[in-house]
This record gives sequence, structure tokens and C-alpha cells, in this order.
Amino acid sequence: MSVNWVNKYVPGIIEGWFPGAHGGTAIAEVLFGDYNPGGKLTMTFPRTVGQIPFNFPTKPNAQWEGEKSRVNGALYYFGHGLSYTTFAYSNLKITPTRQTSTGEINVTVDIQNTGTREGVEIVQLYTRDLVSSVTTYEKNLRGFQRVNLKPAETKTITFTLTPADLGLWNRSMKFVVEPGMFRVMIGSSSEDIRLRSDFEIVTNPR
Repeated sequence: MSVNWVNKYVPGIIEGWFPGAHGGTAIAEVLFGDYNPGGKLTMTFPRTVGQIPFNFPTKPNAQWEGEKSRVNGALYYFGHGLSYTTFAYSNLKITPTRQTSTGEINVTVDIQNTGTREGVEIVQLYTRDLVSSVTTYEKNLRGFQRVNLKPAETKTITFTLTPADLGLWNRSMKFVVEPGMFRVMIGSSSEDIRLRSDFEIVTNPR
């Protein structure tokens, strides 16, 4: 997975694991622009072997190695993937912004194709429990949607967060949703976060 030279000198990389009998055709169509790719990486590519293990998701200060993982960063982060077009994110809405531990949270966001070619974007939703009784991950993938957009087209994407998406295993090894602030992060990858906003879980809503 050490592809630093390739990353520096090659303008485009196709990651094709086990492409199957029609893999050659699929790769040729992408290379010649007959198909606009929209895939995303399901793993993290480190810059150097010294960063390994370099996992996602991670807890605060878990990627140690003398903090080299954080200082240098990954070569490609979880969820990374390019397209022949570009996408804009806007109008993030969270409803409600205060909810009980048994309720649901609805998240909507507008995605627009700002390029000149039809393309597919995989919109990713991550959450973080800002204050918790035990250490939790900095980013939790809690939803993703594949949306096809023509040039200048805009679509509204909706996610629903349930109590299972917000819970944690506490020190008594009980799965609970703790009251407090949570952050929603919407982006094109785990590192390319375009929009973010917070909501609160409360014991007694006012």
C-alpha cells in the first residue's frame, strides 16, 4: 500500500480490488471517461510503514507512534474517492436539535453537482459524542447515501439517527444513550468534512 511515488506523479489512480471478468472493460471505461467513477475507499492508506497500525475510526490519542500518524496524516483517508465532476454541500438541517434518549434525529443536506458532467457522490454522515463517561471514537460513520446528479442538479439527502446510533457501552457494560451534546459531520470522506452542526440529548425536554 506504499504508493507515495504514484500519488505524487500520477494524476489519477483506480483502485480495483478483484474486479472480476468484466474488470478490464470497467477500468477502460473509467480511464477513457466513458464512465464517471463514484467509489470510496473502505480503508485508510498510510504515508509510511511507521504509521502502521493506522486505523479508522480512532479514539483520541490512540494513533500514537510518537504522534507521527497525526502529524503526517494519511495518504488517503477512509471514504476518499475522486470523480470527474465536483459537488457542493449546503443547507444542513438537524430536527429536532433537542431530543430524548429514546427519540430519533433527522438530518437533511442539499448536494449539488457543480461540474460539467453527470456523476455520483457518496454522501457520508459521521457523529461524535462530545462529552461521554467513557472514551469514544472521534468519528463514527452512521450513514451514507449514493446520489446520482446531472450537471447543476441538486438533491436533498435525508438521514435518520436512532438511539442505537448514539449509544455507548458504559463502565457497567450497559448500552446507554447518555445526555449531552453530539456533533453531526457531513462530507465526501472522513477527512473531507463539508458541514457540521450539533444537537443535544436531554433527560427532560423543555
